[in-house]
Formats: sequence, C-alpha cells, structure tokens
Amino acid sequence: MILFWEIFFYAIPIFVFLLIPFMTFYYEADDGMLMAGSKIQTTKKSKLREAICYELGIIIVFGALLFAGYLYFGKAQVPIQAYTGQLPDSNDVSITPFTGNNTFTTSSLAPMDTTLNQYSIYASLTRDMQDIIVPVNIPTFFAGFMSFSGWFFFALFGGIGLAALPLDLILAWVHRPRHLDPSEFADAQRLIRDRVDELVTIGEGIKLERDDRRNHNNANSRGLLSGLSKEARNERNTFLEFKKAVFLLDEDAEELKACAANYEGYNPLMPWLSLFGGILAFVISIAWIVHISIFMLPVKPIHPLLNSFFIWFDQWFPLFGILSVAIFTLYLLLAAVKGCFKFGLRFLFFEIHPMKLNKTYMSSFMFNVGLILLCALPVVQFCVAAFKYYARYTNISQVMGTQVYYLRFFTWFWTRNIFVFALLVITGLTCLYLFCKPRDRTGLDSKGLKERMQVRRR
Repeated sequence: MILFWEIFFYAIPIFVFLLIPFMTFYYEADDGMLMAGSKIQTTKKSKLREAICYELGIIIVFGALLFAGYLYFGKAQVPIQAYTGQLPDSNDVSITPFTGNNTFTTSSLAPMDTTLNQYSIYASLTRDMQDIIVPVNIPTFFAGFMSFSGWFFFALFGGIGLAALPLDLILAWVHRPRHLDPSEFADAQRLIRDRVDELVTIGEGIKLERDDRRNHNNANSRGLLSGLSKEARNERNTFLEFKKAVFLLDEDAEELKACAANYEGYNPLMPWLSLFGGILAFVISIAWIVHISIFMLPVKPIHPLLNSFFIWFDQWFPLFGILSVAIFTLYLLLAAVKGCFKFGLRFLFFEIHPMKLNKTYMSSFMFNVGLILLCALPVVQFCVAAFKYYARYTNISQVMGTQVYYLRFFTWFWTRNIFVFALLVITGLTCLYLFCKPRDRTGLDSKGLKERMQVRRR
C-alpha cells in the first residue's frame, strides 16, 4: 500500500507542474481568428513555442523549490517520550537490558504500553520529551511540499465552497424556470439581444486592442516582459470582466429557453433534485464545521463526532463506513472547485473556468483537474487529522500523520492548525457575504469599458 501512495505522490507534481500547465498554456494561446481588422494570426508553431516558454519557467521555479526544500527540510523531527530506569537484581524480570550496568532505555512514539508498565514496577522511571530526526524519502517530501502548497488554495476555495455550494443548489430551486407568456418572453428576448450586441462590440474592441499591443511590443522587442506592464494588467482585467459578463449572459439565455422555447421539454424534477442536493450539502457543511470546532481545533478533542459515526457504521455494515468517508472527502474537493469558481466570478483575480455538459473548453477542463489535484493532498492530510481515530491503523496515517506532519518548517503551520483556522474563518466570512449578496450579478459597465479601451488606444 505504501507503493500505491508513493506512485500518487510522484504523479501529482508531474501533472500539476508539467502536463496540465503546458496543455493549459497551449489551449489558452490566441486562437488566431481574424475579426474586425485583426492583423495577427497565431499558428500552431507559435502557440507551441509560447506554451514551451511558459512551461520552462514553471519547471525552473518549482524544480528549484523542490530541490532546495528537500535539501534543507527533507527530515522529520518527531517528538517522542523517552523512559530511562534501573532494573533490580531479580530473576523474575525476563528481559535483557538495552544498556550496560543493568539499566535500560527505551523510546516510544506512544505512551508506555503494558509491557513497559511491568518494568516500571521494578524501576524508577524518568520520562522526558525528546526529538528524533527521521530522514524522509523523496515521494514523502513531495507529498509534504504539495500539501503545504495546496493548503493555501484549499483553505481559500474550500472555505468559500463550504458556504457557497449548498446556497447555489438551493437557489437553483428557488429561481427555477417558470412559464412566460408571449409578451414577457418578447421583453426578455429583447433585453438578451441588447446585451449580446453590447458584448459583441466590446469583444471586437478587446481583440483590436490586444492586436495593437502585440504589434507595439513586437516592434520594441519586449517579448514576454510585456505581460508585466500596466497596460497588460488593465487589458487582462477588462477581459476577465468581459468573460464574466458572457458567462452570466449565457446563463440567462439558458434560463430564458427553459422558460419558453424548451418549457415543454424541460425536466421538472431537476430543480427538486437540486433542492435535495442543497439540503444534503448543507447538512455535510454543518457537520464539517461542527467537527472542526469540537474535534480538530481544541487541544484535547471534546468529542470524536464523525469518528464515532464511521466506527458505528463499520460495526453495523463496514461498506457504509467507507462510503461515508468517501462522501465527506469528495465533498471537500467539490467545495474547492465551487469556491474557486465563485471567487473568480465575484472577484476579477483570475479567469473563470465553468464546467458544463458538452460545453466545457479543454483549458477549463485542465484548470479544474489541476485544481483538484492541487487540493487532493491537503484534503487527504485534513481527513487524516479529522478521522484520526477511524484511520489510526492505516498506512496513510503513518505517512501524513507522522512523517509529513513533523517535516521541518512545515510542521509549524500544521501543529498550530493555521490552515484549519483559516478554513473556518473564510467559511464564516463567506456566509456573511453571501447572506448580503446571494446571487451572482454582472458588474459589466458597457459604456465604462468602451471609454477605458478608447483612452488606452490613444
């Protein structure tokens, strides 16, 4: 089983830092479509060259971090309890002393077991906390490094998703499609058409502005450094705002079709399934929040909670306990994906990548796969700590709960539950924010965007 985990410890960095970024950069490159006076047409060769350049930068940066990290922090400093005592001259003690002069010294990662307790009858023991240095292998360090890196994303997006996922599922039922009469449908169709015309005009302007900037950068031989300029940042923010508006327009158009054109073929069970999923997600989110508060954060756990629930399931029917752990674990990954999308839709820091049946771009698919892989090891470590009573005899508990947990430098964050506190705080702040603004609204100001683009092109 250790070999099974080590394969994944190797595979996740390969996918996250090598394969997925390269494919994402390749598919995110300019598609080369000519429109409204565009002067640049990107070829497959230029797209490949651009993707390779960005990928080399990622390999150099993260390769250096992994190498330097393993060189300096590739050891686990594990605290132990050390017992030292004097054995009497008696024949009823059938043990060979570990040291000379009829004395013994033993170290244990756990408190004294029954065997050592009988030695304490004959010897005066002194107990002391000591640290032993345990070198870890490369895949285990990769697991620790990827877990530490992924915790920043999981704490943010997972915290947002724990609050947003139940709310969005319930709102999908609240705002379910209803039949529109002809006059209402005509008014809604006119509003959609006006928004489409505005976005087409803005999209053409963004395309022309991008071509002009590339021509200017090529003439001045600025190359990849042009992406760090103020003009490039402004252009990117405009594009992110534009893409957000396009997504919300597509959502409204789909709702309009379901209310009128496709109303007879619309499945009325879908909103009720969404309501059921929202209630289930709400229960799981509350269970996670309560479990974190009473089991993970206190120095001495108040109650095992979910551990007792899973152990009881195993006593009744073992498969149900395993399925319950899988549901609670997979829910965290779904919450992370939902939180990433919700964060990108509300704040223009990065491009949104929605996942829809038969409507998902390859770059969006790769982005979400990369996010899941990046959050996978933090979720594993989080669940090992959350279910340490239930999973105390597993191999992953030994790896994540001891070797990775006590890695130099990283252990400071994990022993103090820094990321767990951040996850809980972000969940609370998200609940307050979504209570005030539950629905996603477009912040696109068409006139404002047009004016900003005209000013930049002068």
